[in-house]
Amino acid sequence: MSGVWLFKTNGVMQLVENPSAENGGDHQGKARRKALVHLPTGQMVSSYNCLEQILRGLGWERYYGGDPELFQFHKQSSIDLISLPRDFSRFTSVYMYDIVVKNPNVFHVRDVV
Repeated sequence: MSGVWLFKTNGVMQLVENPSAENGGDHQGKARRKALVHLPTGQMVSSYNCLEQILRGLGWERYYGGDPELFQFHKQSSIDLISLPRDFSRFTSVYMYDIVVKNPNVFHVRDVV
């Protein structure tokens, strides 16, 4: 068993096996926010409307099927499907990296300062 012992203010000790994951990888205890960036324009994706415009230009189409809690896109030339939470506030780096993988050299995920 390895890790770091943290001493809480109430005197309780806790073993944390991955201290970087506990505080988002930032030593100051602040989680780093991520942003999806469209590389050709340098534009940061700030809404699903913005993302949909870019994806349509790349040949992606809205997919209206399945779960009503998801915002989905598919490309007729592939079997790929991009599934995103309908609420943009839940659009995390996991979804951003899915878009990056399915659109190589078009998008990039960056830390927001």
